Amino acid sequence: MTVLDETPDATPDEPKDAKGRAAELLAVRAEALRGPSDRATEAQHAKGKLTARERIDLLLDPGSFHEVEQLRRHRATGFGLEAKKPYTDGVITGWGTVDGRTVFVYAHDFRIFGGALGEAHAAKIHNIMDKAIAAGAPLVSLNDGAGARIQEGVSALAGYGGIFQRNTKASGVIPQISVMLGPCAGGAAYSPALTDFVFMVRETSQMFITGPDVVKAVTGEEITQNGLGGADVHAETSGVCHFAYDDEETCLAEVRYLLSLLPRNNRENPPATESEDPADRRGDALLDLVPADGNRPYDMRKVIEEIVDDGEFLEVHERWATNIICALSRLDGQVVGIIANQPQSLAGVLDIEASEKAARFVQMCDAFNIPLLTLLDVPGFLPGVDQEHGGIIRHGAKLLYAYCNATVPRISLILRKAYGGAYIVMDSQSIGADLTYAWPTNEIAVMGAEGAANVIFRRQIAAADDPESMRQKMVKEYKSELMHPYYAAERGLVDDVIDPAETREVLIASFAMLRTKHADLPSRKHGNPPQ
Repeated sequence: MTVLDETPDATPDEPKDAKGRAAELLAVRAEALRGPSDRATEAQHAKGKLTARERIDLLLDPGSFHEVEQLRRHRATGFGLEAKKPYTDGVITGWGTVDGRTVFVYAHDFRIFGGALGEAHAAKIHNIMDKAIAAGAPLVSLNDGAGARIQEGVSALAGYGGIFQRNTKASGVIPQISVMLGPCAGGAAYSPALTDFVFMVRETSQMFITGPDVVKAVTGEEITQNGLGGADVHAETSGVCHFAYDDEETCLAEVRYLLSLLPRNNRENPPATESEDPADRRGDALLDLVPADGNRPYDMRKVIEEIVDDGEFLEVHERWATNIICALSRLDGQVVGIIANQPQSLAGVLDIEASEKAARFVQMCDAFNIPLLTLLDVPGFLPGVDQEHGGIIRHGAKLLYAYCNATVPRISLILRKAYGGAYIVMDSQSIGADLTYAWPTNEIAVMGAEGAANVIFRRQIAAADDPESMRQKMVKEYKSELMHPYYAAERGLVDDVIDPAETREVLIASFAMLRTKHADLPSRKHGNPPQ
């Protein structure tokens, strides 16, 4: 560290002319860019982590980064802080471009005060967040900090409050992406939780409110940092993390990909591209992918691959609540959000976690003008004491509320089963879907034929000489009367029954028609969604 860092009151010799001042500026900037020391950089690399500037270089287009408040220093005194006032104060802020579109970014520099947040550090983040909101451009935070700077006391805590307030102000206005590249403990974890997407890197990033030491002291449980709040835990168990990757390079590349699917703000549509995948391409493979037998599972991802452009889609929360799929993709170059039941996991039923996962995804898509495609193959809500006591009613209502509140174009497609309340909740025509299609394999009903027959014809079955034979007869009768493929279409609850091979063409034409859709919600401060 230079004399200027350690003794801030010292001043360089007064330059005699503008050239001298410019040379001094270059020297100061070089010091800020270099960081605290080569040893600190080596220590960061030894942990398998990149420096803040290396991360920014990977995220943004080459040469596009414009840094602000590079020369900011803290003003705190006591506990030795007055003797250590490095430039940037442990956070790098600015803007650049991703694929030519403006993106704002702040990145904690763990080499300086462990990336801990102090008053000046927080003020820099507040400033760049305000600029992102004003400019209407996405904000990406590269998190690698040790929490509040203890030496600055309550001033540091107040800094977090300012971040949380701005996260909330920006919610639904600009995309907010949190990339966890190191530790994030205590109240600091609430900022990522308020953003739209959370990325994590295995082994090097953790998030928790109370660390392993506190957990052990209070509960007696022993657990590692990764076991408590690592990437896999949050990607599979808690649902806090949307995406988890093995290394920072892959993680940041996927952040760039996600940004390519999002608009800059809520006043714009997502970026469209020219698609080389023909809009009228037939999907004959779909006829074999989905078994007509409703009890046979299949992989819904393969259905999505067959429908969307070039088979490419970005799945959100891939490893959490796997009985439902949420993904961003394109149809004829236009971005769509896809919500689909996954028959390979819990037969595709809706449960507490699946309802929460899909509800937030629907809300995100609606906030950022992303049309919604819902693919149904749902046998109902998951029965069980744990689900009922866990609040499946209110959690399921979150998904219902999200769909009913959405004003973007909405198309639902019923592939096979669509039973009971789950059929209604999954964007049925009755709750506002703009268009509803069904394949000829659809079964739309209050419940499965077997269960319905047992209820409706229980007396006849019980009185029959051969109850099982009578039951099978009644099941067949119920199916032929109320569950044939055209029952819902005959009553106007489905707009059309389509050939599965023509699904892509039908969806593209339908979304094109709905592109100019305009819908107004009642005037209100905000709704009161189920909790």
